[in-house]
Amino acid sequence: MVVTGASSGIGAAAAEEFARRGARVALVGRHPDRLSQTLERVRAAASSDAPPRGFLADFDVLADVRRLAEELAGAYPSIDVLCNNAGGIVPSRQSTVDGHERTIQSNHLAPFLLTNLLRERLTGGRVVNTSSDAHQGGVLDAAHLDSPGAYKPFTVYGSAKQANILFAAEAATRWPDIVSTAYHPGVVRTRFGRDSFVISLFYKVTPFLLTPAKGADTMLWLAGAPKEDVTNGGYYVKRQLRQPSGITADSAALWEASVAAVGL
Repeated sequence: MVVTGASSGIGAAAAEEFARRGARVALVGRHPDRLSQTLERVRAAASSDAPPRGFLADFDVLADVRRLAEELAGAYPSIDVLCNNAGGIVPSRQSTVDGHERTIQSNHLAPFLLTNLLRERLTGGRVVNTSSDAHQGGVLDAAHLDSPGAYKPFTVYGSAKQANILFAAEAATRWPDIVSTAYHPGVVRTRFGRDSFVISLFYKVTPFLLTPAKGADTMLWLAGAPKEDVTNGGYYVKRQLRQPSGITADSAALWEASVAAVGL
């Protein structure tokens, strides 16, 4: 099991539960201290002889993603499940060193690149993309992935979440031997939106938010449910197949645009 965005929140909760169930887990995070702390908790929970391992990578840097793919491919001859969970939202337009808008790169382009680079290791396995019902507010345009024009954080984030759904749908067509899905975790109390005071405050003070463990439930189910119970390319909410709404882009066009954007 490879879980990105595993330093905290949903990713950390999922990694811990995978380890508790006996899986060999690789945790990917960008912050060394937080990753190290989470790795200790996951090791304590592990029930297999294979200890979990940590891998550092910054998804704002595509060269880091390529290095990560090489390290994972070198460490694991096969990967049963890749959980693309890393991502986030920023309050204002920011460009990465690769020249892309930061939200679309961290949420879609980086996991798209990682998954493609690990494609052979994933033969017969599964890909689970953490999306969101926020996709309904997106206006994804495959021809303009970097969202030119006035910057609206939640719209751009919604577009990135549409990309997660469309990536899974198109992967199911192109890679039928891999079960690819996307899911909505619910509104979870995590470090989401940490770069925005307003967004982070909302997640700190709003009552009735889900715990990371509850937010990870559908991810865990998609990773381990019998394959006949999972629709390849599907979008799931609370373990139920749902029809995404408000999708504004074509999955094949998005795939080709993403290939060009990451240099595959």
